[in-house]
Amino acid sequence: MAGVSVRTVAVLGSTGSIGTQALEVVAAHPDRFRVVALSAGGNTALLAEQAAATRAPLVAAARGSADELREAVAAASGDPSYRPEVVVGDEAATTAAGCGADVVLNGITGSIGLRPTLAALGAGSVLALANKESLIVGGPLVKDAAAPGQIVPVDSEHSAIAQSLRGGRAEEVRRLVVTASGGPFRGRSRAELTDVTPEQALAHPNFSMGRVITTNSATLVNKGLEVIEAHLLFDVPFDRIDVVVHPQQQIHSMVEFHDGSTIAQLGPPRMLVPIALGLSWPERLEDVDVPCDWSLAQSWEFHPLDDDAFPAVRLARRVGEAGGTFPAVYNAANEVCVDAFHDGAIGFLDIVDTVERVVEAHHDEQAHNGSELDASSVESVLAADRWARERARELLGGAPTDQTQGGRR
Repeated sequence: MAGVSVRTVAVLGSTGSIGTQALEVVAAHPDRFRVVALSAGGNTALLAEQAAATRAPLVAAARGSADELREAVAAASGDPSYRPEVVVGDEAATTAAGCGADVVLNGITGSIGLRPTLAALGAGSVLALANKESLIVGGPLVKDAAAPGQIVPVDSEHSAIAQSLRGGRAEEVRRLVVTASGGPFRGRSRAELTDVTPEQALAHPNFSMGRVITTNSATLVNKGLEVIEAHLLFDVPFDRIDVVVHPQQQIHSMVEFHDGSTIAQLGPPRMLVPIALGLSWPERLEDVDVPCDWSLAQSWEFHPLDDDAFPAVRLARRVGEAGGTFPAVYNAANEVCVDAFHDGAIGFLDIVDTVERVVEAHHDEQAHNGSELDASSVESVLAADRWARERARELLGGAPTDQTQGGRR
C-alpha cells in the first residue's frame, strides 16, 4: 500500500499461541512491519528460530543462559553477521517492552506481564494488549500510564467491542455484551462438574490455548477477567456489562446503543483478526482470515449465563467493583488454584470456591489494614499478588486429594 510506513514491532511471549500467530501476521505483511524485539519464557529452540527468521536486533528470554541463547540463534540463522543483543533473566520481557518499538504486543500470560506493560507505555509505544492480567491487576496504574488510544485490545471480545464502538459515540452506549463459548462444560449443573478431570477441562470446543487460559475458559474465570477488562478499557460501569453464552463464537461481542440498535463484530472463532488489528490499528490489513461463508445454512445460539454452576463471573463483578488490589488477588489466587487442579490436588469446583475464600480473606485483611493494601504502586499490587498466592496455598493445604495426579503440563 503506497504511502504506508513500516511499523516496528516487539512481540512479548513470542513462542506462545498469541506470539506465534502475531509473527505469522507480520510475515504475511513484510511491507507493513519489522520485528525489533522478541521475548519468550524458556523455549530457546523456537525463540532462536523466530529470531533467525525476523532478524530481530533484540532477543530476550526469562529463563536459560545468555550463552545458550546466543549459540541457538547462531545455529538457527547460520549467518555470522547476525548478532542480536541477548537479554536473559527476570527483567528480559520488560527490557524488550521498553525498546521503543512503534507497537508492543504483550502476549505474556499472567500478572508477570504488568511490568512489561508499564515499560511499553512508558516508552511511548502503542500497546497491543493480549495480557489482560496486567490491566486487571494494575488497574489505575496502567490507565494512568496510558495516553488516550495508546492501548489497543487484542482479546477477541474487547477487539470486537472496540470495532463496534466505531458505530456510535461513547455517550450513546447503553451496554456492552461480552460473548462466551461456555467452555467444554456448557449446560452442566454444578453437581455434574464435581468429577471433571484436567484433561476434560483442557478440551476447549473452539480454541487451542495455553493451560491456564484454557482452564480459565472452562471455569469462566476468563470471562470474569474479561468483564473487569471491559470496564477498565471502555469506562462502562459493571451493571452495564452483560455476558451471554454463544457456543459458536461467531459473534465476538456486541455494543448496544441507546436508540435500541446493537452492533456486533463477527468472524471465525480464531485470533488472527484481533491480533492483526492490534498491530495495525486503526487500519485493517488485507486477507488476514477467511470470512464467514453466508452461502451455508447455519444456526447460532444464545443462552443466559448459569451463575450457580459457574460463579466466577459473579465473583469477578464483586472484585471489580471493590477495585484496589482485589482484582490482583482474584487473579493470583486463581493461578495457584489452576496449578493445584492440574496437579490433582483439588477438584474443578474447588478452583473458584477457593478463589472466593481468598477474596473474602483479603476483605477481612483490608478492613484491618486498608492503607497497606491499596493499588497505588507496582510494589503494593505485587505485594497483594504474593499475599493471595500464599493465602491460596495455605487454604489448599487441607484440600482433598482424591483425584488422579496429573502433573504439570
